Amino acid sequence: MTPRILCVIPVRGGSKGVPRKNERLVAGKPLVVWTIEQALAADYDLDVLVSTDDEQLAAIAREAGADVPFLRPAELAQDATQTEPVIQHAIEYRTTTGLRPDAVMLLQATSPVRFERTIDRAVEQFISADIDSLVGVVPQTPFFWHPPASAGLSATAEYNPAARPLRQDLQPQDYFYKETGSLYLTRTEIYERERNRIGGKVGLFVMDEAEGIDIDTFVDLRIAEQVLADLQGTPNG
Repeated sequence: MTPRILCVIPVRGGSKGVPRKNERLVAGKPLVVWTIEQALAADYDLDVLVSTDDEQLAAIAREAGADVPFLRPAELAQDATQTEPVIQHAIEYRTTTGLRPDAVMLLQATSPVRFERTIDRAVEQFISADIDSLVGVVPQTPFFWHPPASAGLSATAEYNPAARPLRQDLQPQDYFYKETGSLYLTRTEIYERERNRIGGKVGLFVMDEAEGIDIDTFVDLRIAEQVLADLQGTPNG
């Protein structure tokens, strides 16, 4: 049986790096709308909920087709607020209405690049692998270095510099995998028991490098805009 999946898209009105970034037009749409539309377009029937503290963002989200059943309490919309309490708040809200989800997909609006079947592939992997949490990642080559632990010592590498592999010879197990921050899919009981989006048996959901864009700066915003414009085949001035 297909699990009931609550898809939570958390967005705040405040942002220090890029003010009001979640409502900024990016490749012709408010930033948050990209993620809403991707979630609604999935073949799986996701319960798409936007959690926000901001009336303007709430209006944008509703117009895009998402459910915005509440304005997030101020104590869950501070600069230092972790994401997990925001997700737990949404779970508890749905549970009180008799719609407790089996799992929760967390999509970050600040990572707006997702390919056409990315969300469906994630759900398929989550179900078929019988895991407790799925983490969106992008592969990184192992050519990483650690600085010296103290003066006079050598920097150390994550690979053997004396036998440096060719990139084309690297196997999947040779790579590191960096969290994109874009997508997580987690059984509800993990949030309830561990108060964390990651727990139990964890799987890695490998995404394309372009899907790893995370908007923290105006430079990130411009890169995302160009990639999204390219994906939809429209000019971007």
